[in-house]
Order: sequence, then structure tokens, then C-alpha cells
Amino acid sequence: MKVKAFAIDIDGTLTENGSKVHLQSLSMLRALERSGYRVLFVTGRSSIEAYILAMFLGTTRVAIGENGGVITTSPTEHLLLVDKGYSEKAYEILRSRIADVRLKPVFPRMTEVVLERTFSIDDAMDIIRKEGLPVVIVDSMYAYHINHESINKAVGLRVALDRLGIRPEECVAIGDSATDIPLFLACGYSIAIGNADDGVKSMAKASVKGKNGNGLIEALQYVADNMLEKLDDCSNNSSNK
Repeated sequence: MKVKAFAIDIDGTLTENGSKVHLQSLSMLRALERSGYRVLFVTGRSSIEAYILAMFLGTTRVAIGENGGVITTSPTEHLLLVDKGYSEKAYEILRSRIADVRLKPVFPRMTEVVLERTFSIDDAMDIIRKEGLPVVIVDSMYAYHINHESINKAVGLRVALDRLGIRPEECVAIGDSATDIPLFLACGYSIAIGNADDGVKSMAKASVKGKNGNGLIEALQYVADNMLEKLDDCSNNSSNK
């Protein structure tokens, strides 16, 4: 497999202890970009948050957010792959029928609704199915997301990679939650990090023991040692810290 790009989840993969970025992994991601590989953040967070992270880190300024619903390529350019209307309607229905359904304070969303993890997804999906709404509720371990049923991280990644002239088979996906499974299935290689549950790990081609940012470093180092033709020397420094 010829690797040209990396699809990196943010929450639980690049972050630890809530929303703190694992600093030691950043230099390795920067080294990948300097060596000619594309590093794309694919997240349940806002694509704007991911774009800002890429901008300051120096990685590819193409960010996939809202679990694949939005692709941001500049501070003012956002490609919306679906309309938010069905997600908003689903939220209003759930709020009227289930206690403790409430919005999570997040960056503004363009295609999804983000909720606190305070209720049963199974109960909520039963209601959604009976209403016939084309939405799903997914758990990123950071929040519950109401997304259009046609959207997942792989959908957004394919659109972004196509713009870069890269095929999904040339991409390595690294993540930790059920929302990353579509990435694992779409990409040529995939790694689940140590804090992923067994179901998520079973869908990846490989897994590592390290958790959060340490797991990301372990995963990147494995790919660097076994699959890459070139890599900036500073990657070795980051992996030994």
C-alpha cells in the first residue's frame, strides 16, 4: 500500500483529559506533512475547530467536521453535504418526549445537532424510526450527534480526498470511537488506539495499546516504521518523549 494521507480523529485520539491536545503527538503530525503526506482531521467537532487546529499546526488545510457533514477549506469556505433541517426536527421531537435531552454548548453547527450524553440512544432511535426521519444518533464519546443518515466520516473524507487527488485506499485512518468505523472501512489501512472499545478495535486492521495521544504516537510510529517511504527526522524525537 502506498500511503499518501492520514485521517486523524481528534477527541480521544489527539486529545486527552477532556479537550487537552496531546502536545507530543503534534510534532509527529507536522513531520508527516513536511515529508509530503497529507494530514487531515476528521472529527465530530465543528470543521472550523479542526481547520483552526490544522492552520496553527501546519497540516493540510482541509478539515472534515460534524462527522462528515461539513468540509472547511478556508475561514470562509464550507462545503455542506446535507441540510440541517431533519436533525433540528428530530431534536425538537426528542426534547418533547424524553427527559434530559438538551443541547451541548459547542461551536455553531451547520449540518447537525449536538446533545449532552444524558439519555438512552436506543430509546431515542426508537422514536426517530417511528417518526420516519432520515437521521441517526451517534456517540462520539464526546457528545451525541444527530446526523442525516446519509452522512458519516467516510463520506466527508472521500469528498475531501477527491479534491486532493488521493484515493481512500491510499489513506491511513486512526481513531477511537464508533464514529470512526466508517473511516476504518473506507481507508486502505486503519488503526484503533487503546482507549477504543473491543467492538471498534475489531473493525480496524490493527490496534495499539497506548491510549489517547500516546496511542496516536504508537500508531503513527508503526506506520512510519513499516509503511512509509520517507519521514522527517523529527518524528523520531516525538515518539521517544
